[in-house]
Amino acid sequence: MLKPISIAQNEIRPGEFKEIIINIARLPSRTKIDTPIYIYRGMEDGPVLALTAGMHGDEINGMEIVRRIIDLGYNRVKRGTVLCMPVINVYGFLNYSREVPDGKDINRSFPGNKNGSLAARVAHHVTHDVLPFINYGIDFHTGGAMRSNYPQIRCVMQEPINVELANAFHAPFTIDSPFRPNSLRLTASKRKKNIIVYEGGESNRLDQLAIAEGINGTLRLMKHLGMIDEAPKPNQANKIIWSSSWVRAHTAGLFQPVILCGSFIKKNQLVGTITDPFGEFKEQIKSPSSGYIVGLNNNPIVNAGDALLHIGLDKVRKIEKSGE
Repeated sequence: MLKPISIAQNEIRPGEFKEIIINIARLPSRTKIDTPIYIYRGMEDGPVLALTAGMHGDEINGMEIVRRIIDLGYNRVKRGTVLCMPVINVYGFLNYSREVPDGKDINRSFPGNKNGSLAARVAHHVTHDVLPFINYGIDFHTGGAMRSNYPQIRCVMQEPINVELANAFHAPFTIDSPFRPNSLRLTASKRKKNIIVYEGGESNRLDQLAIAEGINGTLRLMKHLGMIDEAPKPNQANKIIWSSSWVRAHTAGLFQPVILCGSFIKKNQLVGTITDPFGEFKEQIKSPSSGYIVGLNNNPIVNAGDALLHIGLDKVRKIEKSGE
């Protein structure tokens, strides 16, 4: 018979579902801010998978993915343990904001500090209450500032385990993405934990495609890890993006795209126009290269230098082989 496992000083027995409340801090009103962690352990042994979302408080697609996984019982796996943290940044969620009230980004504050800034304190709780107990993780994110990301996995493709996890998830795009300084993903890697990032949709707006792809990809990863026996098959090919770049506005005005996020475009193809509000000016925007649109700005009002669309290139990367 399996013995109980301990997560954040709480014992979890086989077949048990437990809610753990982590007290982060208090509002100026002295109201407590608590972050719940929902844990289910299967009846058989297996890996511990963390599903985290809401690192940025306005990225609600990830929250909805984790919420539906809990609501539909997909976290109740046969083997192993699923740890769900739907809203890491409760402050940002309450204020429709990416950051915490002090303006700092939690995902640039890892590994955190229990006596540091508010963002550092939240990061400290995740580092010490979640990371030590997991084997793998998916951190769910969403495009910010009215920019929509087509469903995609981001990871360091030079790490074989990351490639394995990304292939199993099988999002429409997998993007080779270096570690960001002081991020959860980097902190986890230093502790020999493998976390991949899922991006889909835009902030403060539910995107049903991004939500569905996030849920189905998670189930495929669970199946690959042996936690469940069945998972939905992907309905799109997985395209590997080795490099990417943003097309930016040369001038201010109203941006109107004529392409769709996720589509393939050719070099010099018309992707949209920038006009003024008075009908006196119109500029055509053409693609500087061929590739896939992995991100698109949905805010029609742009200034010079604003990002308009994110183009991903799937050309095979050249890898130098060293002698043995």
